[in-house]
Amino acid sequence: MKLTDLWQSAGKPTLSFELFPPRSEKQAGKLPGVIDTLAGLKPDFVSVTFGAGGSTREGSLRLVEFLGKQKGLEVLAYFAGYGLGPDAIAAVLDDYRSAGVENVLLVRGDPPQEGGFEPHPESPEHASDLVTLVRPRYDFCIGVAGYPEGHVESSGPEEDLAYLKLKMDQGAQFVIANYFYDNQFFFNFVDRCRRAGLRMPILPGVMPIYSRKMLKILADLCGATITEQVHQGLAGVPEDDNEALLDFGIEFAADQCRELLGAGVPGIHIYTMDRSKSAVGIVNRLRGEGLL
Repeated sequence: MKLTDLWQSAGKPTLSFELFPPRSEKQAGKLPGVIDTLAGLKPDFVSVTFGAGGSTREGSLRLVEFLGKQKGLEVLAYFAGYGLGPDAIAAVLDDYRSAGVENVLLVRGDPPQEGGFEPHPESPEHASDLVTLVRPRYDFCIGVAGYPEGHVESSGPEEDLAYLKLKMDQGAQFVIANYFYDNQFFFNFVDRCRRAGLRMPILPGVMPIYSRKMLKILADLCGATITEQVHQGLAGVPEDDNEALLDFGIEFAADQCRELLGAGVPGIHIYTMDRSKSAVGIVNRLRGEGLL
């Protein structure tokens, strides 16, 4: 089902999880159990990421097929176009279409961290260019990324909004927002979009706190603010108590979700980092309160 149809017919906020293809044998051994646990929560859809420069092309496709065909889940397939030429882009999207995918999230993506990658001279420069390339050729329901605190390369909210509007004008149909630890960032972002005449569904991304190290790495990478509330909460958690830190992260994210759902968001999208405990804790709390 196309996600825009899902949001129109669901009658309640949707639940979705993000997964990424395993990058090691250890991760590959753990992922099936994580998927079983998350599938047991009956999400409305799951998303699968796509590595920079096509680095996880085969792994992403295998995971998309496994989730869709063997687990019976609706899949949103990410596609990052950085460095890939038109033929490579078409080959990936043809594979997704053959796998039964109806929904894709088109992002520019970042250069691969490994050296030696040569971008194709005809690679789309921006996500809007990728949407322009894909929209006339495929019947996918197309989503794009949104940045409540601004893209790390953006000069400010005005430029950010202009690029988002361009992506919507070129045929994108919904937005998944980068995560944030202060809901006001998201509310302000949605308000800017609505005042600019953009009426598409905007789904908030929720990133539970998994560890202090990961918190800082992801915040630096994505440009998300680690708020004073987060700092104060972590100050009360012993450095060596991982369980207490996860519990704090679950409670913090659940509080975020309560406020977001109360404001009428179309759904909650949880970045799982291929882990299940935090997602289970958050969802069980929300469902226990009748919010999901």
